[in-house]
Amino acid sequence: MLDKTLVTRIFGPKGWLGLALFAAITLVLVPILNLVVPEDSAFHLSTYWVTLIGKIMCYAIVALAMDLVWGYTGILSLGHGIFFALGGYAMGMYLMRAIGREGNYQSDLPDFMVFLNWKELPWYWVGTDSFLYCMALVVLVPGILALIFGYFAFRSRIKGVYFSIITQALTFAAMLLFFRNETGFGGNNGFTDFKRILGFPIAAPETRVALFAITALFLIGFLLLGRFIVTSKLGRVLNAIRDAESRVMFSGYNPLPYKLFIWVLSAVICGIAGALFVPQVGIINPSEMSPANSIEIAIWTAVGGRATLVGPLIGAGLIAGVKSWFTVAFPEYWLYFLGLIFILVTLYLPRGVVGLINKERA
Repeated sequence: MLDKTLVTRIFGPKGWLGLALFAAITLVLVPILNLVVPEDSAFHLSTYWVTLIGKIMCYAIVALAMDLVWGYTGILSLGHGIFFALGGYAMGMYLMRAIGREGNYQSDLPDFMVFLNWKELPWYWVGTDSFLYCMALVVLVPGILALIFGYFAFRSRIKGVYFSIITQALTFAAMLLFFRNETGFGGNNGFTDFKRILGFPIAAPETRVALFAITALFLIGFLLLGRFIVTSKLGRVLNAIRDAESRVMFSGYNPLPYKLFIWVLSAVICGIAGALFVPQVGIINPSEMSPANSIEIAIWTAVGGRATLVGPLIGAGLIAGVKSWFTVAFPEYWLYFLGLIFILVTLYLPRGVVGLINKERA
């Protein structure tokens, strides 16, 4: 069950103060340090760091989505990477169309289509030159996929390790599909070389900072949404489903709509995180759907602390920060190191970093 002391601590006065401080740093201090402070100043924050922190915040949003389904509902997904990637691809389609004739082949078609000798846009690319249409795809495509998959899985009462394996198989199959050139999504190269977003140069420092601030706002918004859910009657039902689903059914509740709601919401949140990720990083390809990435999402949540909301954000920041250094220094050993972290956390830190802090304070 959810630790009441932990809830009070996270959502109490200190928690609101921390959230306000985070908002002040991301929405005021970072833009000033990047855009106003001269580059030769020791206080200047480079665009590299703005992009890196923005990417980590996208990961934090995904970890928060995972916490809602795993930490609070007990549904361990090893395929959340597919929802993240689908949202990224929907944004990438708009960004590719926004290039216009500034591509290498100076064609109205994306460069990879010209290279593969495509003569016209596929039907599923129609309308992707509209930003609003693609934003609808960011929400609808992951949401509908999660709704269909979740309905049949939960209706069949598939859970536990079987559900985890099926979700991993789903994201692996999607990765193989998107690797194929004939699917119309750029094959193994994916989408890249973006020029502008909503008419603004995507590489301009002002655009980078704006994307950074928007990501921070979404992170704050989803954190508040998560707080509202877990402290409501819905959250108590989700906790009960996690701890004893059979007793919930015996009490007269049907777990299906509750599980399906939180599952679809989590998928949509991941899709939005993917859409925020792509313009900041500048690329989206099928590797984002790899099973290793989805497992990494679960590790973020476990390291930070499940069923805490704030813990997964900390876990995503810690692991992503370590990964940025480790994949440069020892790239071939990163997956082994990641597996070791998961084993050590499972054995010695079952409640994650937040649980350890809570224990030390007690």
